[in-house]
Amino acid sequence: MDLRGASAESLRELTAELDGALRAGQHAERVAGELFDVASLLRAEPALRRFATDASLPPEAKQGLAKQVFDGKVDDVTLALVTSAAARRWTATRDLPDAIEKLSELTWVTSVGGDSDRLADELFALGQTVAAHPELRDALANPARSRDDKAALLDTLLTGKALDATAALAKQALGGTYRTIGAALAAYRNVAAEAHGEAVATVRVVSPLGKAERDRLADALSKQYGKKVHLNEVVDPGVLGGLRVEIGDDVIDGTVSSRLDDARRKLVG
Repeated sequence: MDLRGASAESLRELTAELDGALRAGQHAERVAGELFDVASLLRAEPALRRFATDASLPPEAKQGLAKQVFDGKVDDVTLALVTSAAARRWTATRDLPDAIEKLSELTWVTSVGGDSDRLADELFALGQTVAAHPELRDALANPARSRDDKAALLDTLLTGKALDATAALAKQALGGTYRTIGAALAAYRNVAAEAHGEAVATVRVVSPLGKAERDRLADALSKQYGKKVHLNEVVDPGVLGGLRVEIGDDVIDGTVSSRLDDARRKLVG
């Protein structure tokens, strides 16, 4: 989800509104679910989406329609955010539901309070489970299966084992704007980290790092990037030795397999 121009500015302003509302003690879980439902409705109703993003219409007219559609059906915070969103400028019509979905993700992160690291870890673990089991990945991606059926499958994996926010985001990944559930879970991890001024690093190693090694690596990366870095570790026999760190668009590859590949290329050249 990459919003640009007017859409990016509108999302920043809506995020500030959301932060203020949630600090006032609103029920984050309810607001998070409703925001995702609103985003889904806007995607399913092109006429409503086009009206709400039509720059030629006065903001008051678009806000009036939003109130007509959602008043009495959602929390006051949800209604205020959606009404505010309808009055703003959007670079493309699809950006409105995308932005509201992003607000939902941020709200789920806020709902866990100090458990944001646990949320990121659970999302990562679920993503690894899906990637490691093709039959599970296929079942969750199968268009012939209903969303309720897929959600029930996720419940069997997560109920009693994960935060409510983890389960809710996993289910949102089944029907949101992301291409695959794996891509959605990776995006949610970044949202959880960024909401607390952190970055996420995926570390690939041949065997699990010890606590001292993890602490040293996290400290070094935090100093390099100027913010706390949350590590997600992947044990991958293919690296042979050393480690590979992926953080944002950056890749730090110090694996034995990488050095062997470099040596082969030099020999061939």
